[in-house]
Amino acid sequence: MSMLKIIEAHPLDGFRVSLKFADGTSGNVDLTHLAGKGVFESWNNYENFKNISVENGRRLVWPDEIEIDADSLYLKLTGKSAEELFPALKEESMHA
Repeated sequence: MSMLKIIEAHPLDGFRVSLKFADGTSGNVDLTHLAGKGVFESWNNYENFKNISVENGRRLVWPDEIEIDADSLYLKLTGKSAEELFPALKEESMHA
């Protein structure tokens, strides 16, 4: 099981977040597709989006109980598939 850890996160303009992971991977993730939808409506006030923090290195959190886990952010940043990041998933699906 992967234990990706976020060590830095900074809000950027346009609902993007600058991320740095413990393995040295870093870059910007665009979260525009979430803004204004469901629980992410609070981001309609951009100050709420900017109020970001890292919880236990495993998720980004915002007020109003919004959170995004490190694994999904890493996949979006790197373009890798879940099977590439978690090889056991591929083995399980082959045996299913």
